[in-house]
Amino acid sequence: MTATTFDKPAVEDRTSSSSPPPLRLQLAPPGTASALIDGAWWPRSRDLTAELPLLTAVLDPRWGRITHVTVNPTFWPVIPRKVPVQGHVVKVGWFEAEQDPHKLLLLSYTAGRWDLLVIPPETDAVTAARLMTTATDPARSLTASGLIQEAELFRIAAEAEAAAWDAARETVWDSEGGHDARHTSSHGPVGTAIGRAPIPAAGK
Repeated sequence: MTATTFDKPAVEDRTSSSSPPPLRLQLAPPGTASALIDGAWWPRSRDLTAELPLLTAVLDPRWGRITHVTVNPTFWPVIPRKVPVQGHVVKVGWFEAEQDPHKLLLLSYTAGRWDLLVIPPETDAVTAARLMTTATDPARSLTASGLIQEAELFRIAAEAEAAAWDAARETVWDSEGGHDARHTSSHGPVGTAIGRAPIPAAGK
């Protein structure tokens, strides 16, 4: 797959009185043993020019100034060569076979290299929360793609379990007369049927 790249000299001026939305990011606790993933990031879009400034604004004070970022172009439609952030510029590169498609690699002058799981923007909140927790677990050992695959299997299993539970409840309901009661009630209220019954004439 060929990546699309472009240069953008300046960040668009977006002066607003409202504060930016909270960054959806979770990092491994300080002092945690090194692993394949250092945390999880759940961006709101696949627009690196819009998303990276928000991310580096949080990471720069923690990890030192982020100077380079690399991605796999599989899930990023446009990859800018440079992204202006607060007070400096982040250079962006990309690798296909060499980098996990679900991972963002960050390089800092002072702290070295960091790897973040990138949770797809369209992920539901429950699955995203599970991924963030798993990605920052001290016992974590999966790759970024491994975490995504595990979460997908968990989601499929949960949906299958919910469907089986619903089917079991339906079966019990039918076995207890719910099915017959449903069809009986469809012909009209019981009280109406009784009220129309013929009344025998007096003396008969």
